[in-house]
Amino acid sequence: MKNMEHLDPHDPSVIIVASVSGGKDSTAMSLHLTELGIDHVRVFADTGWEHPATLEYVNEVLPKHLGPINVIRNDKGFEELCLSKGMFPWRLTRFCTELLKVKPILMFIEELRAEDRCVNAVGIRHGESKARSKLGEWEFNESMDLWVWRPMVEWSIDDVIAIHKRHGVPPNPLYTWGAARVGCWPCIFSRKSEIKLVSLIDPGRIDRIRDLELRVQEAARKRYAKRGETFESLGYHPPTFFQPLKTHEMMSIDKVVMWASTSYGGKQLEMFFDAETDGCARWGLCDTQTMCSF
Repeated sequence: MKNMEHLDPHDPSVIIVASVSGGKDSTAMSLHLTELGIDHVRVFADTGWEHPATLEYVNEVLPKHLGPINVIRNDKGFEELCLSKGMFPWRLTRFCTELLKVKPILMFIEELRAEDRCVNAVGIRHGESKARSKLGEWEFNESMDLWVWRPMVEWSIDDVIAIHKRHGVPPNPLYTWGAARVGCWPCIFSRKSEIKLVSLIDPGRIDRIRDLELRVQEAARKRYAKRGETFESLGYHPPTFFQPLKTHEMMSIDKVVMWASTSYGGKQLEMFFDAETDGCARWGLCDTQTMCSF
């Protein structure tokens, strides 16, 4: 099938399964499909590691604008997986993505699949990253045995915001608070600005990570008889904060937060915090009742 022409998304016999994350791109994609007159089934993979605002947005806000959203989950959430494995996900073992998103969505698709007439639509844009800039609109995924459709790969962030406004859909509140990404809160590959934002607007999440680090380390000692890992140790390897020392010391979340508050390779504390450009000003909400402060 991989050598055949991709399925026609306008064909009523083809089931379009749209992955919705609560983020701006997947929301825009669902709106775009609606504008194209393409019926689609929306699915949200709950990893157990989202911010409560994202869960509320997906469960309460988006269905009013997009239609019903199917919420699916793995038997274990992010924390349970880390504890069962005695480690955190990292660059070469991203079991969080595989077990919390890909496999649950594939299981959902399998229940809908009829004669291989399903397509998984995802809201990926070329402008998001260098790696994604190389992706095509259509791709047959061998491991998934499924066509993957990226209907808005050529879109800009301005296009994404415009379609939200056109349909009167408010953005996920995390964007107006300065977040650049609203999936896992936070991702193990978060940038300095993202970690700093979490520490400022959601210090309870930092406490939760600190507790999880201790529990994962204890699980590692029992399972592997070795020192456990930290949340950011593998996402930043070697960590920028310690690069001048040429060490591979694992960073606890508290050290990561400290590093995220510095500039010049960890040599100078930053006095001010600039929110990401996807904040309330980017969305044109500064003159509304939407709160931009913490």
